[in-house]
Amino acid sequence: MRNNLIVAFLLVTTVVFAQEKELSQTQKDSIKNLNAAVINLQNVAITPLQQSPERQPEIKGTVLFSGKKNEVLKLSSFTANLTTNNAREVFSRVPGVTVWENDGSGIQINIGVRGLSPNRSWELNTRQNGYDISSDVFGYPEAYYNPPLEAVETIELVRGGASLQFGPQFGGMINYVLKREQKKAFTFETQNTLGSYNLMSSYNAIGGKINKFSYYAYNHSRSADGWRENSKYKVRNSHLFMEYAFTKDTKLSAEYTSMDYKMQQAGGLTDQQFKDNPRQSLRERNWLGTPWNLFSLNFDTKISNKLTSNTKLFGLIGERNSVGFTATPNLADAIKPSTNDYANRRVDRDFYKNFGIENRNIFSYTIGKNINNLAFGVRYYKANTRRQQEGTGTTRSDFNLETLSKYPRDLNFNTENIALFAENQFKLTDNFSVIPGVRYEYISSTGNGRFGISSGNDIPFQNNKITRNQPLFGLGMEYKIGKTNIYGNITQAFRPVLFSDITPPAVTDVIDPNLKDASGYNADLGYRGTIKNYLNFDFSLFYLSYNNRIGGVRQFVNNDPNQGTFLYRTNLGETVNKGIEGFVNLNVTRFLEIENTIGNIDIFSTVSFIDSRYTDFKINSATGTAPNVVISERNLSGNRVENAPRYIHNFGISWSKNNFSSTLQYKTSGKIYTDANNTTAPSANGVTGLLDGYRVLDLSAEYKFLKNYNIRSGINNLTNETYTTRRAGGYPGPGILPGEGRTFFISIGAKL
Repeated sequence: MRNNLIVAFLLVTTVVFAQEKELSQTQKDSIKNLNAAVINLQNVAITPLQQSPERQPEIKGTVLFSGKKNEVLKLSSFTANLTTNNAREVFSRVPGVTVWENDGSGIQINIGVRGLSPNRSWELNTRQNGYDISSDVFGYPEAYYNPPLEAVETIELVRGGASLQFGPQFGGMINYVLKREQKKAFTFETQNTLGSYNLMSSYNAIGGKINKFSYYAYNHSRSADGWRENSKYKVRNSHLFMEYAFTKDTKLSAEYTSMDYKMQQAGGLTDQQFKDNPRQSLRERNWLGTPWNLFSLNFDTKISNKLTSNTKLFGLIGERNSVGFTATPNLADAIKPSTNDYANRRVDRDFYKNFGIENRNIFSYTIGKNINNLAFGVRYYKANTRRQQEGTGTTRSDFNLETLSKYPRDLNFNTENIALFAENQFKLTDNFSVIPGVRYEYISSTGNGRFGISSGNDIPFQNNKITRNQPLFGLGMEYKIGKTNIYGNITQAFRPVLFSDITPPAVTDVIDPNLKDASGYNADLGYRGTIKNYLNFDFSLFYLSYNNRIGGVRQFVNNDPNQGTFLYRTNLGETVNKGIEGFVNLNVTRFLEIENTIGNIDIFSTVSFIDSRYTDFKINSATGTAPNVVISERNLSGNRVENAPRYIHNFGISWSKNNFSSTLQYKTSGKIYTDANNTTAPSANGVTGLLDGYRVLDLSAEYKFLKNYNIRSGINNLTNETYTTRRAGGYPGPGILPGEGRTFFISIGAKL
């Protein structure tokens, strides 16, 4: 791996010098003069290509992006299955993204970067229009809600150096920017889809701008029976946005988002069951529902020519409700002869309430002849989670949350957070910037309630107040060479112990009571940009250090291998994720200057090589049976990190001419271990064991006609590959979770 990194660095360096060499001194002087002439227009983003992903300008609004690895996915610039939020297609142009495919509903988008866990995108700071949308940013940062991608204009990702302006997360930040209408007084958009397994979807939106007033509203409803047995779902998303512009530079807006869904969970499979029939399901009584409500009040103003400010007041009220038979797949959910009925199901419920206020500012000032920029801000956030688990439910089969007695586990968790941050872009020359930064996090967490019931008596849970005062530092740089630039940064990261870490949702997991917070840092070094009108690229090296990482170790029940296994969740020492990430998009017909004849043909590739290993990982192992149990200590240094494939590659070709466009893309991902022991043989319950890599082919197309109308269609998993992306220890069902087989959709829409 080290040799690969050296070779990649030499290749990037060679391209840099080659790019410099093709500019004459006169051209360099002209570019320098041009940069000086437009220096006051730095807040205007000019994108030289329509190819996606694009990149953020140095400054956008009140956010400083200089020196950071970032991507902007403009969803209208490529074809993909947006109806079911197909993350495999949408993120194919972003290198190093791991996607977990729990089901085909697309209700939850599960992505991770650089070998980090994709579980409900919890290693990322997940936002919509710039504000948080996860359950509890520091207590339970899982994204049970994602907007329907048919309503999304762009997806913004920032990796590595995102921690200073957006929080301490290891993965960075992802922001879903919703559509708006700023030109006409009234527009109407509709997109209606039919597909395999009774898929029906309808997206309808209105929007407009009347003088100083702007508005946008949509409703998205979707339902299907699902590719697997027992996987039907029904989801609704609604959104309302209103804005009033007092002046050109001062605006006040408000928005509200509501989501509700009911989803049947097909559960996991053992390896043999998966091999026999991946579409089968042994659970018809398992359900999940998550009503979600988001609120936001946004104020933008330009205080002076040098100072721009944004303030967001936001909040969330939501729930996570599940009911089902949650045993591992080697245990049947069968009618008991003694009662002539099914077993009682388990009911788990969470109730989330949080709010926050966040202020961001950009201050521009001059040192010498160069304009420098200071990004600074403050944030206050407070969240409450009530967690009720292990309730005894009914023996019914529908989505019924009734319990027959009080919840054995009934807990309250509270989080309070104050953050201050500042990053400064020092322009040492017209082309070279250095960006130091600092963030201070105050995090306070408390918990209390009932942890269980023993002999009819409550087992109290009292988590003393835990307070953290965590400073984070970072340093970035960027050097421009024409329309390309070299960028780099190193930034500290931090992750406190989550509420979910100490109260296992997985029915097979056991938790270490002495968990510690995780800390570490991200580093990037890359070269990116555009060449003429046909090449768009970004190649980089990354290094991620993650100390006290929490994960699962396979252990024996009662120290006896004959009694089965379970996952013991504990601090696993330090992990280091390092590798290469690359993206290139070549417009072949522009390069050959034949686009006017045959249209635009783009070929794209995203490649990532990830070496993700434990560097210090001591565990106690038990072998033998009582009374001859032997306890020994092992250091698993060198083991691969679970759920981190060694490579993730995407290759695609797109063709567009006149009103028709289509894309064929191929994804291949390497094998993964599903526990820190690097267990190869699958366990009898399907919870641990090596998972093979997979290859999936997707095809999508769009035809626009009569100016305002479109027909979209696609086939996902064109070759009907049998594959899986993950194993689960609990929800959405212990065992292997199969990826979907071949599915088809066709959609007709209009924007009037």
